[in-house]
Amino acid sequence: MSPAPDRPSSPARPQHDEERRLRELGYRPVLARRMGGFGNFAISFSVISVLSGCMTLYGFGLGAGGPAVMLWGWAGVGLFVLCVGLALAEVTSAYPTSGALYYMADRLGGRRWGWYTGWLNLLGLLGAIAGIDYGAALFTGAFANLRWGFEPTPGRTMLIFCAILLLHAALNLFGVRLVSLLNSISVWWHLGGVALIVGALAIVPDHHRSPSFVFTEFVNDTGWSHPLYVAAIGLLLAQYTFSGYDASAHLSEETSNASVSAAKGIVRSIWVSWIAGFVLLAGLTFAIRDYDATRTTATGVPPAQILLDGLGTDGACALLLVVIIAQLFCGNAEVAAASRMVFAFSRDGALPGSYLWRKVSSRTQTPVAAVWLSVIVAGVLALPSLYSTTAYGAVTAINVIGITPAYAIPVLLRLRAGDRFRPGPWNLGRWSRPVGWIAVVWVACVTVLFCLPQASPVTVDTMNYAAVALAVVLLLASVWWYVARRAYGTPTTAAYGDDRDQAELAEGIV
Repeated sequence: MSPAPDRPSSPARPQHDEERRLRELGYRPVLARRMGGFGNFAISFSVISVLSGCMTLYGFGLGAGGPAVMLWGWAGVGLFVLCVGLALAEVTSAYPTSGALYYMADRLGGRRWGWYTGWLNLLGLLGAIAGIDYGAALFTGAFANLRWGFEPTPGRTMLIFCAILLLHAALNLFGVRLVSLLNSISVWWHLGGVALIVGALAIVPDHHRSPSFVFTEFVNDTGWSHPLYVAAIGLLLAQYTFSGYDASAHLSEETSNASVSAAKGIVRSIWVSWIAGFVLLAGLTFAIRDYDATRTTATGVPPAQILLDGLGTDGACALLLVVIIAQLFCGNAEVAAASRMVFAFSRDGALPGSYLWRKVSSRTQTPVAAVWLSVIVAGVLALPSLYSTTAYGAVTAINVIGITPAYAIPVLLRLRAGDRFRPGPWNLGRWSRPVGWIAVVWVACVTVLFCLPQASPVTVDTMNYAAVALAVVLLLASVWWYVARRAYGTPTTAAYGDDRDQAELAEGIV
């Protein structure tokens, strides 16, 4: 298809028109639209959470390329992810629904595109809850180890993880207004936390690494001999952290002026996280005292050892508490995003037991069953961590391999659609196609990259299970397609279906 001509940006819709726009897209509004533009940005920023992703996978980065790959990889990956976010934001502006990625793919490419995009997105979101909350459990165990000599065994860590999941389920059941408030607090907590950690590590310790060490030191502890391969694997730290910004799109049915606010929320969350994450990684790396001791720390969390060496036990505990609270904010936001995806996918008949998962509380206008399903499945995904030290890395890889391809599919279909795509009030104009193609190519590269084995020799313990997870979810999605394809479908009319469809979904409000 020939490239679409440049289109002038249309004016933003008034806020009161968003409900009408949702009806035009085929859905009757049932969720409470109580989130503002800042709250929408805040949920994606909280899910990206540099104090969760960077801190949790910092130990992985120490062995997979070391400081040079962590710092320069963060800068490079952030630039490409910004392109992905810009392209995705443009499509979000045109289709501001809770279904987000799969709804976009369905509208632009057809039912099967929407079906597979939805299953990939769901895998990524549920894997993200597991990865974030298990990471918070690891840091909580490290905090207890420093403060009370607590031994963070896999079993104890799993109990902490389950308690965190229950906390996040409870908070999400109170309604989107509380979720929005917590996310708004989370933004300032994250930014203040980064400033506090970096400032303390810059001022208090009497020993700092040289700039040449921080920006050029290459470390390979993966077992692979080729440095380019190791450097590529080391990008997982950045790519894992830069995920979850589709949360702004999933909360669009609960956001005022969503056609503009959700698009802006995606882009702002990426570039603010890009800057804050680079500062955090640099601050931690400058403060490393003993590299090997940091990697093999008894706390199980290398950043905790850096804080302990530089600030002493009291200082390390205080800053670890800052990180843990940030991770709790992050996990809470991810549960909100995942539950809206479960709700939307069920609303269109895609999940087993869809009638149950699409129910909305009449009191809080929250998809209660979808919240519980999200945390339970996340708990199941993390169970292998009881038996394998590499299982947590597999969970983070599942998150990346599920959610990253799902970002690119709507963008690719938008490019293929050409003139058939009608941009929303927030769009890239003449930059739409070049930015879109950069995004698609980048996602294709990292999808292949993150299916590759991360350690050598490849054994049951060191295997990268991302490719297995991708194959399993695609297989299950294919099998379920033949069972549920008649039940699945996004609305095809501009006035939310016929009276029968409207009555059926009205039963979902309890």
